[in-house]
Amino acid sequence: MDFEPAGELKIGQVGIANLRIRTLDVDRLVSEMRDRVQRAPKLFARAAVVLDFGGLTRTPDQATATALIKGLREAGVLPVAIAYGTSEIEQLSEALGLPLLAKFRASYERDEAAAAATPAPQSAPPPRREPELAAATKASPATASASPGMIQSKPVRSGQQIYAENRDLTVLTTVGAGAEVIADGSVHIYGPLRGRALAGAQGNEQARIFCREFHAELVAIAGHYKVLEEIPKDLRGKAVQVWLEDQQLKIAALD
Repeated sequence: MDFEPAGELKIGQVGIANLRIRTLDVDRLVSEMRDRVQRAPKLFARAAVVLDFGGLTRTPDQATATALIKGLREAGVLPVAIAYGTSEIEQLSEALGLPLLAKFRASYERDEAAAAATPAPQSAPPPRREPELAAATKASPATASASPGMIQSKPVRSGQQIYAENRDLTVLTTVGAGAEVIADGSVHIYGPLRGRALAGAQGNEQARIFCREFHAELVAIAGHYKVLEEIPKDLRGKAVQVWLEDQQLKIAALD
């Protein structure tokens, strides 16, 4: 008897776009998505999209959500799941026949908890005696730990995806068109970037992207992105850095 499974199921990092809905205006959302698809069809046409209603004050009803899904499909993307697992949204996902993904839940809950928390006033700590200060200084190198960055020495070719979890990613060669490099920290590319680079994948807004030759299809930091069509032509082919400032993605040539 053959006990081998007919299909091998693996759970891994996948490039699914998360549409965080802030205003439940179906026509406006569909129009914005249609514009994105038209401006960058290679990136967004038939792209898998997770609908995230977690930013709304109330969960949409089934009829509104169904209209949104239909409109987004007509705009050129494919809604495949619902994000953020409140009980109401879980019921909505069941009614729509779409899976509920908890991938984004933890980061949003952390953000919301941090925003709601008010730091308690703290009194000044008592002065430390010199022996205690010296002991703490000596102990700190032993207790400190740092996660080493991930190094990719081979070219990242079309269709490949490299992910550096909880660390920086350094690519020593080329990131080809159609390839994707992702890091929870910063991304450093010492060759041409022709595909996509995403830094701060878990929400680190201090992460940056550096590359020696810039032809990126898309760059993103903590979910804020720009596509090639939105990037000034005078930066293409240059050595650049990408960072986030006041919730705006900035790109500048390196001196």
